[in-house]
Amino acid sequence: MPGALRAIAVTVEEPEPGAFVWVLVEQGCGWAQLSQAEKARGSYAQAMADGLLALQDLIEDLEIGPRMPEVRHSPAERASFGFGFGGLK
Repeated sequence: MPGALRAIAVTVEEPEPGAFVWVLVEQGCGWAQLSQAEKARGSYAQAMADGLLALQDLIEDLEIGPRMPEVRHSPAERASFGFGFGGLK
């Protein structure tokens, strides 16, 4: 089973009038920037389209979306978790 779906968004910033750049951000404890355009575009629409392509490039399988790596625990690791609150004593 794949890991949890990542909350990644495309946004567009305008660092100077008429210069638009896409930015990919991921939600965790707040929003963290993943990447941004190296070159500004002349319109919001162009920057957004480029940002969507950049997001698609991050996604291995567009049918299931961007996923966190699957975490697998060995049987010994699972046993050490105990009953919800850590190992039993």
